[in-house]
Amino acid sequence: MSSAKDVIIEAENLSVVFKSKQDPDDYKSHVIDFFRGEKQKQTKKDKFFWPLKDINFKGYKGEILGIVGANGSGKTTICKVLTGILAPDQGQLTVDGKVSALFSYGIGRNKNLSGRENVYLNGLMLGISKGKIDQFINEIHEFSGLGDFFDQPMKKYSSGMRARLGFSVASHLEPEILILDEALNTGDRAFSAKAAGKMQELVKKAKMVIVVTHSHRFARENCDRVIWLDQGQVRAVGDPETVINQYEQTVPIAQRKVRKKLQLQNIDTIKKENIAVKANDVGIKFNLGRDNHWALKNLSFQINEGEVVGIIGRNGAGKSTLCKVMTKILKPDEGEIEINGETTALLSYGAGFNRQLSGRDNVYLNGMLLGIPKGIVEYNMNNIAEFSGLKKVMDKSIKNYSSGMRARLGFSIAAMLRPDIFIIDEALSTGDMAFKQKASEKIQEMMEQAKAVIIVSHSMKFVSTVCTRAIWIDQGQMMMDGKAEDVVKQYLEKAKEDRAKKRQVK
Repeated sequence: MSSAKDVIIEAENLSVVFKSKQDPDDYKSHVIDFFRGEKQKQTKKDKFFWPLKDINFKGYKGEILGIVGANGSGKTTICKVLTGILAPDQGQLTVDGKVSALFSYGIGRNKNLSGRENVYLNGLMLGISKGKIDQFINEIHEFSGLGDFFDQPMKKYSSGMRARLGFSVASHLEPEILILDEALNTGDRAFSAKAAGKMQELVKKAKMVIVVTHSHRFARENCDRVIWLDQGQVRAVGDPETVINQYEQTVPIAQRKVRKKLQLQNIDTIKKENIAVKANDVGIKFNLGRDNHWALKNLSFQINEGEVVGIIGRNGAGKSTLCKVMTKILKPDEGEIEINGETTALLSYGAGFNRQLSGRDNVYLNGMLLGIPKGIVEYNMNNIAEFSGLKKVMDKSIKNYSSGMRARLGFSIAAMLRPDIFIIDEALSTGDMAFKQKASEKIQEMMEQAKAVIIVSHSMKFVSTVCTRAIWIDQGQMMMDGKAEDVVKQYLEKAKEDRAKKRQVK
Protein backbone atom coordinates (compact mmCIF):
# COMPACT_ATOMS: atom_id res chain seq x y z
CA MET A 1 0.00 0.00 0.00
CA SER A 2 1.57 3.26 -1.13
CA SER A 3 2.42 5.91 1.44
CA ALA A 4 0.74 8.41 -0.93
CA LYS A 5 -2.61 6.99 0.10
CA ASP A 6 -4.72 9.01 2.52
CA VAL A 7 -4.20 7.84 6.11
CA ILE A 8 -7.57 7.18 7.80
CA ILE A 9 -6.35 5.54 11.02
CA GLU A 10 -2.98 5.96 12.68
CA ALA A 11 -1.94 4.32 15.95
CA GLU A 12 1.31 5.38 17.62
CA ASN A 13 2.60 3.39 20.61
CA LEU A 14 -1.00 2.58 21.51
CA SER A 15 -1.36 0.72 24.81
CA VAL A 16 -4.23 -0.43 27.04
CA VAL A 17 -3.82 -1.73 30.60
CA PHE A 18 -6.33 -3.59 32.77
CA LYS A 19 -6.26 -4.08 36.52
CA SER A 20 -6.97 -7.67 37.58
CA LYS A 21 -8.42 -6.62 40.94
CA GLN A 22 -12.14 -7.43 41.12
CA ASP A 23 -14.23 -4.45 40.04
CA PRO A 24 -16.75 -2.93 42.51
CA ASP A 25 -19.66 -3.77 40.19
CA ASP A 26 -18.76 -7.47 40.21
CA TYR A 27 -20.94 -7.91 43.29
CA LYS A 28 -22.44 -11.12 41.92
CA SER A 29 -19.14 -12.87 42.53
CA HIS A 30 -19.90 -12.61 46.23
CA VAL A 31 -23.16 -14.50 45.64
CA ILE A 32 -21.23 -17.31 43.95
CA ASP A 33 -18.77 -17.31 46.86
CA PHE A 34 -21.71 -17.76 49.21
CA PHE A 35 -22.99 -20.83 47.32
CA ARG A 36 -19.45 -22.21 47.25
CA GLY A 37 -19.34 -21.86 51.04
CA GLU A 38 -16.49 -19.37 50.95
CA LYS A 39 -16.06 -16.12 52.78
CA GLN A 40 -15.79 -12.97 50.74
CA LYS A 41 -12.31 -12.47 49.37
CA GLN A 42 -10.03 -10.01 51.03
CA THR A 43 -8.87 -6.97 49.09
CA LYS A 44 -6.25 -7.96 46.55
CA LYS A 45 -3.25 -6.02 45.36
CA ASP A 46 -3.62 -4.58 41.91
CA LYS A 47 -2.06 -6.59 39.11
CA PHE A 48 -1.66 -5.13 35.66
CA PHE A 49 -2.39 -6.83 32.35
CA TRP A 50 -1.56 -5.20 28.99
CA PRO A 51 -3.97 -6.49 26.27
CA LEU A 52 -2.32 -3.97 23.90
CA LYS A 53 1.27 -2.75 24.18
CA ASP A 54 3.01 -0.21 21.91
CA ILE A 55 0.78 -0.82 18.89
CA ASN A 56 1.80 1.00 15.68
CA PHE A 57 -0.03 0.80 12.35
CA LYS A 58 -1.76 2.88 9.67
CA GLY A 59 -5.05 2.26 7.87
CA TYR A 60 -5.45 3.73 4.39
CA LYS A 61 -8.41 5.04 2.43
CA GLY A 62 -10.07 2.47 0.18
CA GLU A 63 -8.61 -0.66 1.77
CA ILE A 64 -9.99 -3.71 3.54
CA LEU A 65 -7.63 -4.30 6.46
CA GLY A 66 -7.67 -7.71 8.15
CA ILE A 67 -6.64 -8.45 11.73
CA VAL A 68 -5.64 -12.02 12.62
CA GLY A 69 -4.15 -13.70 15.67
CA ALA A 70 -4.79 -16.26 18.36
CA ASN A 71 -7.62 -15.94 20.88
CA GLY A 72 -6.68 -13.37 23.50
CA SER A 73 -4.12 -11.63 21.29
CA GLY A 74 -5.85 -8.24 21.61
CA LYS A 75 -8.03 -8.16 18.49
CA THR A 76 -11.31 -7.29 20.23
CA THR A 77 -9.55 -4.79 22.50
CA ILE A 78 -8.13 -2.88 19.53
CA CYS A 79 -11.64 -2.77 17.98
CA LYS A 80 -13.01 -1.29 21.20
CA VAL A 81 -10.30 1.37 21.18
CA LEU A 82 -10.99 2.24 17.54
CA THR A 83 -14.71 2.62 18.26
CA GLY A 84 -14.14 4.72 21.39
CA ILE A 85 -15.53 2.11 23.81
CA LEU A 86 -12.10 1.99 25.46
CA ALA A 87 -9.69 4.90 25.83
CA PRO A 88 -5.99 4.11 25.36
CA ASP A 89 -3.86 4.40 28.50
CA GLN A 90 -0.76 5.33 26.51
CA GLY A 91 0.06 6.48 23.00
CA GLN A 92 -2.00 8.28 20.40
CA LEU A 93 -4.81 7.30 18.05
CA THR A 94 -6.02 9.38 15.11
CA VAL A 95 -9.22 8.36 13.32
CA ASP A 96 -10.43 10.40 10.34
CA GLY A 97 -14.11 9.48 10.11
CA LYS A 98 -17.08 8.03 11.94
CA VAL A 99 -16.65 4.42 13.05
CA SER A 100 -19.45 1.83 12.92
CA ALA A 101 -18.70 -1.51 14.54
CA LEU A 102 -20.36 -4.91 14.48
CA PHE A 103 -19.05 -7.19 17.20
CA SER A 104 -19.22 -10.99 17.23
CA TYR A 105 -22.55 -11.26 19.02
CA GLY A 106 -24.02 -9.10 16.23
CA ILE A 107 -27.34 -7.34 16.41
CA GLY A 108 -30.19 -8.08 18.80
CA ARG A 109 -29.84 -6.17 22.03
CA ASN A 110 -33.46 -6.98 22.81
CA LYS A 111 -34.42 -10.53 21.85
CA ASN A 112 -38.11 -9.86 22.41
CA LEU A 113 -38.11 -7.21 19.67
CA SER A 114 -38.37 -8.17 16.02
CA GLY A 115 -35.49 -7.97 13.58
CA ARG A 116 -37.01 -4.83 12.08
CA GLU A 117 -37.32 -3.18 15.51
CA ASN A 118 -33.75 -4.10 16.38
CA VAL A 119 -32.56 -2.47 13.14
CA TYR A 120 -34.09 0.81 14.31
CA LEU A 121 -32.80 0.34 17.88
CA ASN A 122 -29.22 -0.36 16.76
CA GLY A 123 -29.30 2.37 14.12
CA LEU A 124 -30.48 5.00 16.58
CA MET A 125 -27.83 3.91 19.10
CA LEU A 126 -25.23 4.48 16.37
CA GLY A 127 -26.53 8.03 15.98
CA ILE A 128 -28.30 7.41 12.67
CA SER A 129 -31.56 9.28 12.09
CA LYS A 130 -34.86 7.45 11.75
CA GLY A 131 -35.28 8.97 8.28
CA LYS A 132 -31.98 7.44 7.14
CA ILE A 133 -32.99 4.03 8.53
CA ASP A 134 -36.38 4.33 6.75
CA GLN A 135 -34.48 4.95 3.53
CA PHE A 136 -32.51 1.69 3.80
CA ILE A 137 -34.86 -0.61 5.71
CA ASN A 138 -36.11 -2.49 2.62
CA GLU A 139 -32.57 -3.00 1.30
CA ILE A 140 -31.46 -4.30 4.71
CA HIS A 141 -34.41 -6.72 4.76
CA GLU A 142 -33.69 -8.01 1.26
CA PHE A 143 -29.92 -8.31 1.72
CA SER A 144 -30.30 -10.25 4.98
CA GLY A 145 -32.43 -12.91 3.27
CA LEU A 146 -34.53 -13.35 6.41
CA GLY A 147 -37.91 -13.20 4.69
CA ASP A 148 -40.83 -13.34 7.13
CA PHE A 149 -38.45 -13.74 10.08
CA PHE A 150 -37.55 -10.05 9.74
CA ASP A 151 -40.73 -9.19 11.66
CA GLN A 152 -40.37 -11.96 14.24
CA PRO A 153 -38.77 -11.72 17.72
CA MET A 154 -35.01 -12.26 17.53
CA LYS A 155 -35.23 -14.96 20.18
CA LYS A 156 -36.37 -17.17 17.27
CA TYR A 157 -33.18 -16.43 15.28
CA SER A 158 -30.19 -18.71 14.96
CA SER A 159 -26.69 -17.25 15.43
CA GLY A 160 -26.25 -17.24 11.66
CA MET A 161 -29.47 -15.27 11.14
CA ARG A 162 -28.32 -12.68 13.71
CA ALA A 163 -24.97 -12.42 11.95
CA ARG A 164 -26.64 -11.86 8.59
CA LEU A 165 -28.93 -9.16 9.92
CA GLY A 166 -26.14 -7.48 11.85
CA PHE A 167 -23.91 -7.25 8.78
CA SER A 168 -26.81 -6.04 6.67
CA VAL A 169 -27.49 -3.18 9.09
CA ALA A 170 -23.85 -2.18 9.57
CA SER A 171 -23.03 -2.23 5.85
CA HIS A 172 -26.14 -0.44 4.53
CA LEU A 173 -26.29 2.58 6.84
CA GLU A 174 -23.47 4.31 4.96
CA PRO A 175 -20.60 3.80 7.43
CA GLU A 176 -17.39 5.79 6.89
CA ILE A 177 -15.23 3.24 8.69
CA LEU A 178 -16.76 -0.21 9.25
CA ILE A 179 -15.26 -2.61 11.80
CA LEU A 180 -16.36 -6.26 11.78
CA ASP A 181 -15.12 -8.13 14.86
CA GLU A 182 -15.70 -11.84 14.21
CA ALA A 183 -19.12 -10.83 12.91
CA LEU A 184 -19.21 -13.25 9.97
CA ASN A 185 -17.98 -16.39 11.72
CA THR A 186 -21.44 -17.94 11.91
CA GLY A 187 -22.33 -17.04 8.34
CA ASP A 188 -22.57 -19.74 5.69
CA ARG A 189 -20.27 -19.70 2.65
CA ALA A 190 -22.88 -18.16 0.35
CA PHE A 191 -23.49 -15.25 2.68
CA SER A 192 -19.74 -14.78 3.28
CA ALA A 193 -19.29 -14.38 -0.49
CA LYS A 194 -22.19 -11.92 -0.58
CA ALA A 195 -20.69 -9.97 2.33
CA ALA A 196 -17.29 -9.85 0.62
CA GLY A 197 -18.89 -8.29 -2.44
CA LYS A 198 -20.65 -5.73 -0.26
CA MET A 199 -17.38 -4.80 1.45
CA GLN A 200 -15.72 -4.17 -1.92
CA GLU A 201 -18.64 -1.91 -2.78
CA LEU A 202 -18.34 -0.12 0.57
CA VAL A 203 -14.67 0.81 0.28
CA LYS A 204 -15.37 2.54 -3.05
CA LYS A 205 -17.90 4.83 -1.35
CA ALA A 206 -16.68 4.99 2.26
CA LYS A 207 -13.19 5.24 3.74
CA MET A 208 -12.16 1.73 4.83
CA VAL A 209 -13.25 -1.61 6.30
CA ILE A 210 -11.49 -3.49 9.12
CA VAL A 211 -12.21 -7.23 9.44
CA VAL A 212 -11.22 -9.31 12.49
CA THR A 213 -11.39 -12.97 11.52
CA HIS A 214 -10.15 -16.49 12.24
CA SER A 215 -10.99 -17.47 8.66
CA HIS A 216 -7.63 -17.30 6.95
CA ARG A 217 -9.27 -18.20 3.65
CA PHE A 218 -11.58 -15.18 3.92
CA ALA A 219 -8.67 -12.87 4.83
CA ARG A 220 -6.49 -14.12 1.98
CA GLU A 221 -9.28 -13.70 -0.57
CA ASN A 222 -10.72 -10.35 0.54
CA CYS A 223 -8.20 -8.23 2.46
CA ASP A 224 -5.71 -5.80 0.93
CA ARG A 225 -3.40 -6.01 3.96
CA VAL A 226 -3.34 -7.98 7.21
CA ILE A 227 -2.14 -7.15 10.73
CA TRP A 228 -1.00 -10.10 12.85
CA LEU A 229 -1.48 -9.48 16.59
CA ASP A 230 0.24 -11.65 19.17
CA GLN A 231 -0.05 -11.14 22.94
CA GLY A 232 -1.10 -7.52 22.46
CA GLN A 233 1.68 -6.61 20.04
CA VAL A 234 1.97 -6.26 16.27
CA ARG A 235 4.11 -9.09 14.91
CA ALA A 236 3.70 -8.28 11.21
CA VAL A 237 1.78 -6.05 8.79
CA GLY A 238 1.56 -6.52 5.04
CA ASP A 239 0.44 -8.79 2.23
CA PRO A 240 -2.24 -11.26 3.47
CA GLU A 241 -0.56 -14.38 2.05
CA THR A 242 2.85 -13.52 3.55
CA VAL A 243 1.60 -12.43 6.99
CA ILE A 244 -0.86 -15.31 7.43
CA ASN A 245 1.79 -17.84 6.40
CA GLN A 246 4.10 -16.38 9.06
CA TYR A 247 1.34 -16.64 11.67
CA GLU A 248 0.45 -20.23 10.75
CA GLN A 249 4.07 -21.30 11.11
CA THR A 250 3.99 -20.29 14.79
CA VAL A 251 1.27 -22.79 15.70
CA PRO A 252 2.99 -25.60 17.65
CA ILE A 253 4.13 -28.41 15.38
CA ALA A 254 2.08 -30.98 17.30
CA GLN A 255 -1.02 -28.94 16.50
CA ARG A 256 -0.07 -28.28 12.86
CA LYS A 257 -0.07 -31.93 11.83
CA VAL A 258 -2.15 -32.32 8.70
CA ARG A 259 -4.48 -35.25 9.16
CA LYS A 260 -7.22 -35.97 6.65
CA LYS A 261 -9.17 -37.82 9.32
CA LEU A 262 -8.86 -38.17 13.04
CA GLN A 263 -8.37 -41.82 13.96
CA LEU A 264 -11.90 -42.67 15.07
CA GLN A 265 -12.13 -46.17 13.58
CA ASN A 266 -11.47 -47.94 16.89
CA ILE A 267 -14.35 -46.05 18.46
CA ASP A 268 -16.62 -46.97 15.55
CA THR A 269 -16.15 -50.69 16.24
CA ILE A 270 -17.71 -50.43 19.71
CA LYS A 271 -20.74 -48.34 18.80
CA LYS A 272 -23.83 -48.99 16.64
CA GLU A 273 -25.79 -51.10 19.13
CA ASN A 274 -27.37 -48.49 21.42
CA ILE A 275 -29.37 -45.47 20.25
CA ALA A 276 -28.31 -42.06 21.63
CA VAL A 277 -30.76 -39.85 19.69
CA LYS A 278 -33.69 -40.85 17.49
CA ALA A 279 -35.99 -38.42 15.64
CA ASN A 280 -39.25 -39.59 14.05
CA ASP A 281 -40.91 -37.11 11.66
CA VAL A 282 -40.03 -34.17 13.92
CA GLY A 283 -41.68 -30.87 13.08
CA ILE A 284 -41.31 -27.43 14.70
CA LYS A 285 -43.76 -24.70 13.70
CA PHE A 286 -43.32 -20.94 14.18
CA ASN A 287 -46.29 -18.63 13.81
CA LEU A 288 -45.23 -15.84 11.43
CA GLY A 289 -48.26 -13.58 11.43
CA ARG A 290 -50.83 -14.97 9.02
CA ASP A 291 -48.66 -17.91 8.00
CA ASN A 292 -46.88 -20.74 9.74
CA HIS A 293 -43.19 -21.41 9.13
CA TRP A 294 -41.92 -24.95 9.61
CA ALA A 295 -38.39 -24.58 10.99
CA LEU A 296 -38.22 -28.40 10.95
CA LYS A 297 -40.48 -30.66 8.90
CA ASN A 298 -40.68 -34.46 8.78
CA LEU A 299 -37.12 -34.81 10.06
CA SER A 300 -36.10 -38.38 10.83
CA PHE A 301 -32.66 -39.76 11.77
CA GLN A 302 -30.93 -41.98 14.28
CA ILE A 303 -27.62 -41.33 16.04
CA ASN A 304 -25.99 -44.29 17.72
CA GLU A 305 -23.57 -44.30 20.61
CA GLY A 306 -19.98 -43.64 19.57
CA GLU A 307 -20.78 -41.38 16.62
CA VAL A 308 -19.48 -37.86 15.95
CA VAL A 309 -22.15 -36.27 13.75
CA GLY A 310 -21.90 -32.94 11.95
CA ILE A 311 -25.07 -30.95 11.22
CA ILE A 312 -24.60 -28.68 8.19
CA GLY A 313 -26.74 -26.35 6.12
CA ARG A 314 -27.26 -22.72 5.19
CA ASN A 315 -28.17 -20.01 7.69
CA GLY A 316 -31.81 -20.48 8.64
CA ALA A 317 -31.83 -24.14 7.57
CA GLY A 318 -33.04 -25.24 11.02
CA LYS A 319 -29.75 -26.34 12.61
CA SER A 320 -30.05 -24.30 15.82
CA THR A 321 -33.73 -25.24 16.12
CA LEU A 322 -32.73 -28.91 15.95
CA CYS A 323 -30.19 -28.35 18.76
CA LYS A 324 -32.91 -26.79 20.90
CA VAL A 325 -35.13 -29.82 20.29
CA MET A 326 -32.35 -32.22 21.26
CA THR A 327 -31.69 -30.27 24.47
CA LYS A 328 -35.45 -30.10 25.22
CA ILE A 329 -35.54 -26.31 25.05
CA LEU A 330 -38.20 -26.75 22.34
CA LYS A 331 -40.85 -29.46 22.16
CA PRO A 332 -41.77 -30.85 18.72
CA ASP A 333 -45.14 -29.76 17.32
CA GLU A 334 -45.19 -32.98 15.31
CA GLY A 335 -43.42 -36.30 15.66
CA GLU A 336 -41.21 -37.27 18.57
CA ILE A 337 -37.59 -37.31 19.63
CA GLU A 338 -35.94 -39.91 21.86
CA ILE A 339 -32.88 -38.90 23.90
CA ASN A 340 -31.09 -41.64 25.82
CA GLY A 341 -28.86 -39.77 28.26
CA GLU A 342 -28.20 -36.29 29.61
CA THR A 343 -27.43 -33.71 26.95
CA THR A 344 -25.01 -30.85 27.45
CA ALA A 345 -25.28 -28.13 24.82
CA LEU A 346 -22.72 -25.44 24.12
CA LEU A 347 -24.60 -22.94 22.00
CA SER A 348 -22.87 -20.22 20.02
CA TYR A 349 -20.49 -17.83 21.80
CA GLY A 350 -20.64 -19.63 25.12
CA ALA A 351 -24.26 -18.89 25.94
CA GLY A 352 -24.98 -18.99 29.65
CA PHE A 353 -22.17 -16.68 30.78
CA ASN A 354 -22.82 -13.78 33.14
CA ARG A 355 -20.68 -10.86 31.99
CA GLN A 356 -20.30 -9.45 35.50
CA LEU A 357 -18.85 -12.66 36.92
CA SER A 358 -15.28 -13.86 36.60
CA GLY A 359 -14.34 -16.81 34.42
CA ARG A 360 -13.94 -18.99 37.51
CA ASP A 361 -17.34 -18.01 38.90
CA ASN A 362 -18.94 -18.69 35.52
CA VAL A 363 -17.56 -22.23 35.66
CA TYR A 364 -19.41 -22.72 38.97
CA LEU A 365 -22.53 -21.03 37.58
CA ASN A 366 -22.62 -23.26 34.50
CA GLY A 367 -22.01 -26.33 36.62
CA MET A 368 -24.96 -25.39 38.86
CA LEU A 369 -27.19 -24.80 35.82
CA LEU A 370 -26.24 -28.21 34.44
CA GLY A 371 -27.03 -29.84 37.78
CA ILE A 372 -23.42 -30.95 38.32
CA PRO A 373 -22.35 -31.34 41.99
CA LYS A 374 -20.04 -28.65 43.33
CA GLY A 375 -17.36 -31.23 44.17
CA ILE A 376 -17.11 -32.39 40.55
CA VAL A 377 -16.84 -28.79 39.33
CA GLU A 378 -14.08 -28.06 41.86
CA TYR A 379 -12.22 -31.23 40.92
CA ASN A 380 -12.22 -30.16 37.25
CA MET A 381 -11.52 -26.43 37.77
CA ASN A 382 -7.76 -26.57 37.14
CA ASN A 383 -8.23 -28.80 34.10
CA ILE A 384 -10.79 -26.37 32.66
CA ALA A 385 -8.49 -23.39 33.23
CA GLU A 386 -5.51 -25.25 31.77
CA PHE A 387 -7.29 -26.60 28.70
CA SER A 388 -8.90 -23.25 27.85
CA GLY A 389 -5.52 -21.50 28.07
CA LEU A 390 -7.13 -18.88 30.34
CA LYS A 391 -5.44 -19.77 33.62
CA LYS A 392 -4.05 -16.24 34.05
CA VAL A 393 -7.41 -14.52 33.52
CA MET A 394 -9.81 -16.91 35.28
CA ASP A 395 -10.39 -14.31 38.01
CA LYS A 396 -11.10 -11.51 35.53
CA SER A 397 -14.67 -10.52 34.63
CA ILE A 398 -16.07 -12.23 31.51
CA LYS A 399 -16.93 -8.78 30.14
CA ASN A 400 -13.20 -8.33 29.50
CA TYR A 401 -12.96 -11.56 27.48
CA SER A 402 -12.97 -11.61 23.69
CA SER A 403 -15.53 -13.77 21.90
CA GLY A 404 -12.79 -16.32 21.23
CA MET A 405 -11.87 -16.49 24.91
CA ARG A 406 -15.53 -17.07 25.83
CA ALA A 407 -15.77 -19.81 23.20
CA ARG A 408 -12.67 -21.52 24.57
CA LEU A 409 -13.96 -21.39 28.14
CA GLY A 410 -17.42 -22.60 27.13
CA PHE A 411 -16.02 -25.58 25.24
CA SER A 412 -13.64 -26.42 28.08
CA ILE A 413 -16.43 -26.37 30.69
CA ALA A 414 -18.71 -28.60 28.64
CA ALA A 415 -15.94 -31.00 27.59
CA MET A 416 -14.34 -31.45 31.01
CA LEU A 417 -17.64 -32.08 32.78
CA ARG A 418 -18.16 -35.26 30.74
CA PRO A 419 -21.66 -35.10 29.24
CA ASP A 420 -23.51 -38.15 27.91
CA ILE A 421 -24.45 -36.39 24.67
CA PHE A 422 -22.40 -33.31 23.78
CA ILE A 423 -23.98 -30.77 21.38
CA ILE A 424 -21.82 -27.95 19.98
CA ASP A 425 -23.77 -25.31 18.04
CA GLU A 426 -21.29 -22.96 16.30
CA ALA A 427 -19.44 -22.67 19.60
CA LEU A 428 -16.02 -22.96 17.95
CA SER A 429 -16.69 -20.43 15.20
CA THR A 430 -14.56 -17.85 17.02
CA GLY A 431 -11.80 -20.28 17.97
CA ASP A 432 -8.32 -19.83 16.54
CA MET A 433 -6.53 -22.48 14.47
CA ALA A 434 -4.59 -23.97 17.38
CA PHE A 435 -7.61 -24.27 19.68
CA LYS A 436 -9.76 -25.87 16.98
CA GLN A 437 -7.15 -28.60 16.56
CA LYS A 438 -6.96 -29.01 20.33
CA ALA A 439 -10.77 -29.22 20.50
CA SER A 440 -10.77 -31.83 17.72
CA GLU A 441 -8.42 -34.03 19.71
CA LYS A 442 -10.53 -33.53 22.84
CA ILE A 443 -13.67 -34.60 20.98
CA GLN A 444 -11.89 -37.80 19.95
CA GLU A 445 -10.92 -38.43 23.59
CA MET A 446 -14.49 -37.69 24.76
CA MET A 447 -15.86 -40.46 22.59
CA GLU A 448 -14.42 -42.97 25.05
CA GLN A 449 -16.75 -41.51 27.71
CA ALA A 450 -19.66 -39.74 25.99
CA LYS A 451 -22.42 -41.50 24.09
CA ALA A 452 -22.35 -39.16 21.11
CA VAL A 453 -21.03 -35.79 19.96
CA ILE A 454 -23.13 -33.58 17.66
CA ILE A 455 -21.46 -30.59 16.00
CA VAL A 456 -23.23 -27.76 14.15
CA SER A 457 -20.72 -25.87 12.04
CA HIS A 458 -20.22 -23.81 8.88
CA SER A 459 -16.61 -24.99 8.73
CA MET A 460 -16.77 -27.78 6.18
CA LYS A 461 -13.10 -28.61 6.76
CA PHE A 462 -13.77 -29.07 10.48
CA VAL A 463 -16.78 -31.33 9.82
CA SER A 464 -14.90 -33.40 7.22
CA THR A 465 -11.91 -33.83 9.55
CA VAL A 466 -13.63 -34.47 12.87
CA CYS A 467 -16.99 -36.09 12.12
CA THR A 468 -17.66 -39.71 11.23
CA ARG A 469 -20.98 -38.74 9.67
CA ALA A 470 -22.86 -35.63 8.54
CA ILE A 471 -26.52 -34.64 8.25
CA TRP A 472 -27.35 -31.89 5.76
CA ILE A 473 -30.65 -30.07 6.30
CA ASP A 474 -32.22 -27.27 4.29
CA GLN A 475 -35.46 -25.43 5.04
CA GLY A 476 -35.93 -27.78 7.97
CA GLN A 477 -35.86 -30.95 5.88
CA MET A 478 -33.35 -33.75 5.38
CA MET A 479 -31.21 -33.33 2.25
CA MET A 480 -28.56 -35.99 2.86
CA ASP A 481 -27.28 -38.25 5.62
CA GLY A 482 -24.06 -40.21 5.28
CA LYS A 483 -20.28 -40.26 5.48
CA ALA A 484 -19.08 -36.77 6.44
CA GLU A 485 -16.74 -36.28 3.47
CA ASP A 486 -19.42 -37.35 0.97
CA VAL A 487 -22.13 -35.11 2.45
CA VAL A 488 -19.83 -32.09 2.63
CA LYS A 489 -18.80 -32.61 -1.01
CA GLN A 490 -22.43 -32.66 -2.18
CA TYR A 491 -23.29 -29.62 -0.03
CA LEU A 492 -20.41 -27.56 -1.45
CA GLU A 493 -21.29 -28.55 -5.03
CA LYS A 494 -24.91 -27.47 -4.49
CA ALA A 495 -23.76 -24.15 -2.97
CA LYS A 496 -21.50 -23.56 -5.98
CA GLU A 497 -24.40 -24.25 -8.38
CA ASP A 498 -26.66 -21.84 -6.47
CA ARG A 499 -24.06 -19.06 -6.65
CA ALA A 500 -23.66 -19.60 -10.39
CA LYS A 501 -27.43 -19.36 -10.91
CA LYS A 502 -27.60 -16.09 -8.94
CA ARG A 503 -24.84 -14.59 -11.09
CA GLN A 504 -26.76 -15.57 -14.25
CA VAL A 505 -29.94 -13.91 -12.95
CA LYS A 506 -28.03 -10.68 -12.26
